[in-house]
Amino acid sequence: MTPLYTFGRYLRERFGRTVRKVPVGLAGFTCPNIDGTVAKGGCTFCLNESFSPNLAKNREKFFLNLQSRRNPLLARQRVQLREQFFSTARDFRAREGVDRFLVYFQSFTNTYAPFATLKTLYDDALSLPGVVGLSIGTRSDSVIPETLDYLAELAKDREIWIEYGIQSVFDATLERINRGHDAASVERAIREAKERGLKVCGHLIFGLPGEDRSMMLTSAKRAYEWGIDSVKYHPLYVVKNTQLAAEYRKGEFTPITLEEYAETLAEAIALKPAEISVQRMTAGIDDESLLAPAWCGWSKNRVFAQIRSALARKGIRV
Repeated sequence: MTPLYTFGRYLRERFGRTVRKVPVGLAGFTCPNIDGTVAKGGCTFCLNESFSPNLAKNREKFFLNLQSRRNPLLARQRVQLREQFFSTARDFRAREGVDRFLVYFQSFTNTYAPFATLKTLYDDALSLPGVVGLSIGTRSDSVIPETLDYLAELAKDREIWIEYGIQSVFDATLERINRGHDAASVERAIREAKERGLKVCGHLIFGLPGEDRSMMLTSAKRAYEWGIDSVKYHPLYVVKNTQLAAEYRKGEFTPITLEEYAETLAEAIALKPAEISVQRMTAGIDDESLLAPAWCGWSKNRVFAQIRSALARKGIRV
């Protein structure tokens, strides 16, 4: 059987030791699909309460505040960055003896701010002890050339990744989930990053409304063709207080089953070029906000048992 090429393996080959991603989520960042720049209301599966309503209502004030020389929000973000990093890095050191890290700007759209603000935060992150690089989660419509050029400069001697939410390559699906951009936007963003020598991780969601297995696999194949270096696969699950929850309650959306997800995932991985690493194979939530599918709230071991079996039938070992 062929072993799965994981992101952890990639990092060990690259650095000769274990490297862990340390996720951070900073106050103040929002999304152009929340604040009305490209759409309103956010993606249908997004819990909008997780975003600041003040920023959603007053984008201009937010950006002006970030551009201010004496900006209290930026000062707060810099403190948050250090606090979150040291808390998680301390745990990795204690549990695993790990002392090398990638800072992962995970929550919200982490290129959606003035360039000077981003530069300050990225530089701060790279100055933290043991940090060998960054991974920056964002949207294809929220990265300006100046930011890409700066990240490309950093990438000359640091490990720099940009993570784009692809979700689906079908425009009808993207419109249905109120994504706020089309598939061409994502392809263009990935190619622009790759042209600058940046590494790209693409996020794919299986089980989106109206999509069958053939469409999910088409999205995976297209993402591979666009040149991504790594991939995260997610099942779509329904949480309370979202537009998707309303559709689910009306019977307009049927969540993907674990069996279907595992088989689709295994086939997508079997189609993947060998050099593309896998960063995530599933996701879930273990609190009362989950409405469906129930398996997204099960233990990780229970879910992975099904995924391992599906991969084994494709000759892939995890």
